[in-house]
Amino acid sequence: RSASQRCLRAAVATLALAAAGCSTVSDGMSAMKGAVGGGGATSTSTPAAPVKPPAPVYDAPVNPATQRAFDDASRALRSGRVDEAERAYRAIAQANPELGGPHANLGVIYRQAGKLDDSVRELETAVKLSPRQPIYLNQLGIAYRQQGQFAKARDAYQRALAQDPGYAGAMLNLGILYDLYLGDTQRALEQYARYLSLFPNGDPTVSKWVADLKNRKPGPITVSSRQEKP
Repeated sequence: RSASQRCLRAAVATLALAAAGCSTVSDGMSAMKGAVGGGGATSTSTPAAPVKPPAPVYDAPVNPATQRAFDDASRALRSGRVDEAERAYRAIAQANPELGGPHANLGVIYRQAGKLDDSVRELETAVKLSPRQPIYLNQLGIAYRQQGQFAKARDAYQRALAQDPGYAGAMLNLGILYDLYLGDTQRALEQYARYLSLFPNGDPTVSKWVADLKNRKPGPITVSSRQEKP
């Protein structure tokens, strides 16, 4: 069996953070649509896949029993049994203290429940255990932003992009952070342009954001008009 087959994959519609950080980033981004953890930027049409999908990121493989337990937890989450999924991810984390993924999934669940301190703690643990996994860093950035820790959010997104320069979600989220929370128009436009360059068919919503930003007059900004992309 190959290393990627041995890796725990969590490509479910509701949550796609692998237990050992060993799914591909592109797979994770695809499966994170409609995720438990924070909405993505909505648009009237779904942008095409990035021109150059990011390379796989592998960490340590997990054993079959852990794979099954994680799959069971993911099915529970997908079915809306969030409490059951939370208990299962917690048990996996306790039995496998070397794995970052269960902590990442818990962090996303807690963030959706408004438990931001718990979310940040779990996601920081996930990043510590799986530092090569940019998806975890992106999720941590979203949690930091929701806490109002904008400098930490910026650092998390930048670290995610250092791991994977083609990570569209982190790229867009960094643009939103510069746009709405740090007030840096130039850097926001740069990040939005980088994001749009990945999609040959464009993204109408983000293109509208760019046009609005270029024409924006000084004054209050409605932050609800932008949402991060998992």
